[in-house]
Amino acid sequence: MTAASAPAQTDKTSTPGALTTPGQHGIKEHSDGRFGFVPVQTRSDRFASVNVADFGEVTGREAVWKLSPVARFTDLTAGDLDGSAYEVQATDAPGVSVEWVDRADPRIGTAGTPEERASANAWTGFEKALAITITGEEAKEITLARADLGDASRAAHTIIEAKPFSQATVILANTGRARLTENVEIILGESANLTVVTLQEWEDTAVHLASHFGSVGRDARLKHIVISLGGSIVRVNPSVQLAGSGSDTELLGLYFADAGQHLEQQVYVNHVGPHSRSRVTYKGALQGQGARTVWVGDVLIGRTATGTDSYEQNRNLVLTEGTRADSVPNLEIETGDILGAGHASATGRFDDEQLFYLQARGIPEDEARRLVVRGFLSEIVQQVGSAALEERLQLAIEAELRGTEGQ
Repeated sequence: MTAASAPAQTDKTSTPGALTTPGQHGIKEHSDGRFGFVPVQTRSDRFASVNVADFGEVTGREAVWKLSPVARFTDLTAGDLDGSAYEVQATDAPGVSVEWVDRADPRIGTAGTPEERASANAWTGFEKALAITITGEEAKEITLARADLGDASRAAHTIIEAKPFSQATVILANTGRARLTENVEIILGESANLTVVTLQEWEDTAVHLASHFGSVGRDARLKHIVISLGGSIVRVNPSVQLAGSGSDTELLGLYFADAGQHLEQQVYVNHVGPHSRSRVTYKGALQGQGARTVWVGDVLIGRTATGTDSYEQNRNLVLTEGTRADSVPNLEIETGDILGAGHASATGRFDDEQLFYLQARGIPEDEARRLVVRGFLSEIVQQVGSAALEERLQLAIEAELRGTEGQ
């Protein structure tokens, strides 16, 4: 079974004298001035480049941008960016080093390559990369906090490398003002066990576009958690390649969109190695006029990924009128030798039976609604793995829910 693929951007390679200008939604200019349409045959065939000049202008008609408010961040897709180092606060942990490295660092580019213009613009524009290197078999936790990057258009690049057999939880915390496009590369060596939590609690005017690329080695396990609560436009797109035999990934997401907020995530899992496993679970809530969420989930089980076990799901809970949630799961399977694969998506309002059950036991309706939402989102919160952060997130969700009163 193979799901239909979206129209292509371009091929990954070109023939001399044939293709000169790549387009971002399937249109290419040939050297003789004619145009042709070349459809992508599978998700992994999308055009990719680290050079922003290789991508056409973003119009909003491209497959990767058609659900995004592109006119509100043209400075990040087409403008010049400040790629200088910024202030970051990092907690201490044994076996973890944090440093700024040059663009020539050999790890840069090993986990993935940009497939859209904002990501490529960040790649072209950054000056130094923030590198987090993890060693040692004992479990450890480190938090890296960025606060108030300002109103200038910025580029950033981060490398997180988990050496073979290492274990760690890395929390990337974002607060304050920002207009930021960035790439995060996550590299797991053999039998490494890594959790990466990216937490977006930006101010209301912030715009944050991020592409996360993960490469998971033999018998390694990556848990990647996206939590988006603040910001005007937040788009965090994780892309994970299960390269090694027995590799495993769990991609989790929690988002809560208020009035006028756009929260987006486009997830891609590429099963390459045999006997790999993936689980994708994203949950979101929406309240207020103009609240918008977008979730696109692509899973590709390649020809070499025999024995794959994969499942993805997205759930959205609508709390008020005037909201919109887009949810698009896609599944491609290129081998018949798998353990299982599936996907699911649902968007709806409160479960009336749950509300009735709680109200019948004397709980007021407003409190009953808050209990239902907290229970709905707690599945993700409880898997963060940091007790202090889990408690803080529960309080943040409660604060968001207080905004539903009177709506």
